[in-house]
Amino acid sequence: MGKPTGFLEYQRETSVEIKPKERIKNYKEFHTPLSEEKQMLQSARCMDCGVPFCQAGMTIKGMTSGCPVNNLIPEWNDLVYTGNWQEAYNRLNKTINFPEFTSRVCPALCEAACTCGLNGEPVCAKENEKSIIERAYKNGWAAAKPPKVRTGKKVAVIGSGPSGLAVADQLNKRGHYVTVFERSDRVGGLLRYGIPNMKLEKHIIDRKIDVMKQEGIEFVTDANIGGDIKAKKVMDEYDSVVLACGASNPRDVSALGRDAKGIYFAVDFLKATTKSLLDSDLQDGTFISAKGKNVLVIGGGDTGNDCVGTSIRHGCKSVVQLEMMPKAPDARLDSNPWPQWPKISKTDYGQEEAICVFGEDPRVYVTTVKEFIKDKNGNVCKAKLVKLEFKKDEKSGRMIMAEVAGSEYDVEADLVLIAAGFLGTEKYVADAFGVELNERTNVKTQPDQYSTNVKKVFTAGDMHRGQSLVVWAIREGRDAAKEVDKYLMGYTNL
Repeated sequence: MGKPTGFLEYQRETSVEIKPKERIKNYKEFHTPLSEEKQMLQSARCMDCGVPFCQAGMTIKGMTSGCPVNNLIPEWNDLVYTGNWQEAYNRLNKTINFPEFTSRVCPALCEAACTCGLNGEPVCAKENEKSIIERAYKNGWAAAKPPKVRTGKKVAVIGSGPSGLAVADQLNKRGHYVTVFERSDRVGGLLRYGIPNMKLEKHIIDRKIDVMKQEGIEFVTDANIGGDIKAKKVMDEYDSVVLACGASNPRDVSALGRDAKGIYFAVDFLKATTKSLLDSDLQDGTFISAKGKNVLVIGGGDTGNDCVGTSIRHGCKSVVQLEMMPKAPDARLDSNPWPQWPKISKTDYGQEEAICVFGEDPRVYVTTVKEFIKDKNGNVCKAKLVKLEFKKDEKSGRMIMAEVAGSEYDVEADLVLIAAGFLGTEKYVADAFGVELNERTNVKTQPDQYSTNVKKVFTAGDMHRGQSLVVWAIREGRDAAKEVDKYLMGYTNL
């Protein structure tokens, strides 16, 4: 597991970030990788810790600690340190289908659980992972490997996000014929249109899709199953169907004046920018532009941060990001010990860029919108905000967020982006296949299972578990593939 004394000899060092003032001039990834030698030394920091919490993927107090796909992190860290890069790739490839995605967009649950981080800086496992997969592509190790034997079974995967792609990849490796249906014009789902280029350039997706096509997977775009294409047609033509359509039903805001023009869901804003960028390098004017506008982002999570970073690249006049909850502490509290996921405040790339451009953090905590104010043409021009506080609800006795009387104030807002999360699957898809939904509007299954109430129909990813991380979607896809394979063959060796 690396060098026994490596964590004492070498300090944590990560890729160099391009400065905010420079990187906001384009939509490219902005990290310069370490040299091969330095990356090997970073792998040397992996301790012989005895219990590798980094790969555990345990749930502690409702939060994940360690890698959900159980990546063999200490093993490939050691192999990188000793220069056995191809073997490191082989170990990585055993547990995860798309390290080129997770090494870019995962919040590094592994690093939060790293034993080395208990009394110092954790091993930079995420960047070690990225260095392995990029070297694998460069040297041809990640080239297409079509299955030598086909089973004759046909599987339809509805949705080409990370869970759908993982299901397809696993079942194709098993020898089944797999067709992936995507309702958008390009493959990738959340990866393509939900995550901006700054975090995941789209040629990275295309590179992997090309490999999957060479391995025999068929991709059909502009295919809205349950809409333009009848679900019955798919059911009749395939031996099994996997629904992996994501949790794409955005949570709305019910404030007065919500019908004003200029209010959009974050997912629509981000998709429009990425599609225009891919179609015409933003020359077609089809995207929702923030240029010269006072932008109000409602939501303090990753998607809200992506809206901040994208708005700044558009050339917005100002940006404010609302967060209903209080600011998290800057360091772990005693009530949040390692190896729990650290509930601490972080300043992400979009907020860093806003600080650089506008001189202040865009986030405003314990605040929400009370009313959207329109101009004479019905466009949003201001928002009335109100402060919040925790209070005990007299009826239920629970603590709730309540408005602070007399705390209202107005802010300029020409463009409002709602990034308040998602409520579950879009019902028309579930209805088309006749699958049941649970109380959270996710597709209903038995605990830790993926088969629905409809014979031969399975589900995976956010459509099954609700809005979550890319790495969890991949784990769901891998586990669902096992269940589908067993249904088709009577046993599984996945």
